Amino acid sequence: MRNLVIFFRRYFNFFLFLVLMILCLSLVFNHNYYQRVSFLSSTNKVSGYLFGKYNNFEYYFNLRAVNDSLAAQNAQLLNQLPEDFASPDTSYKVIKDSAGKRQYLYMSARVVNNSVNSLSNYITLYRGSDEGVEDGMGVVGPQGVVGIVRKVSRHYAIVMSLLHKDTRISAQLQNTGNFGSVKWDVSGLRPGEGLLTDIPKNVPVHIGDSVVTSGFSAIFPQGLLIGYVNRISGVSSNNFHKIGVHFATHFQELQYVYIIKNFNAQEQRNLEASVPHE
Repeated sequence: MRNLVIFFRRYFNFFLFLVLMILCLSLVFNHNYYQRVSFLSSTNKVSGYLFGKYNNFEYYFNLRAVNDSLAAQNAQLLNQLPEDFASPDTSYKVIKDSAGKRQYLYMSARVVNNSVNSLSNYITLYRGSDEGVEDGMGVVGPQGVVGIVRKVSRHYAIVMSLLHKDTRISAQLQNTGNFGSVKWDVSGLRPGEGLLTDIPKNVPVHIGDSVVTSGFSAIFPQGLLIGYVNRISGVSSNNFHKIGVHFATHFQELQYVYIIKNFNAQEQRNLEASVPHE
């Protein structure tokens, strides 16, 4: 209490000045129309500026909820694509449902960890077996193919990304339909670039051609973007092009992805495994 009295005594003149100034300003604004209007206009500008900053601040911290909502909405839209439904090839059975039977389901997932600087890069997703994720499922992002699920726990999944030395994706040239496989160019000379192999030299290939999933595996549906052709070369003793593919996915910017469930995957794999390979 004694310190408080000493503080007020020391700054008495300053506080008295503030009280008198506030009193004078209130008299001026209350009895002069022009000054009152100017004061109210100025305070409105200041309050509007402060509220705008506050809204921006609040919006920034609500971005995660907004992104979660957008990812869920995108997954719903992806699940309505005609490519997600398949009708079996038949010449004697009439399929009454024009949409066919659902084959692919897209499930949104948030990226919680991601590596891009090693030869074996993985991505951790906050969605696991309790939410329907299984080993072997394909993963696609907003720009294109991301990778394949390799390990799953109850609430998390590990994805082997395209930037992994062992990743192979069945792919095709969108313009011609010729198929091969895409793998990462592990030389490190061209980050974010892969190689499209097994395309014969008699097939016309051009810079900028789209490379998409072939749909031949049980992992990805046909037509998902992998990347774009950015270089073409060949060896005279080889009958195949050497095609460089710039991946469409920006791996360092990934925040949300979509895990693809193929309802026919296990049936296809079991049947293919039953055939002897010589």
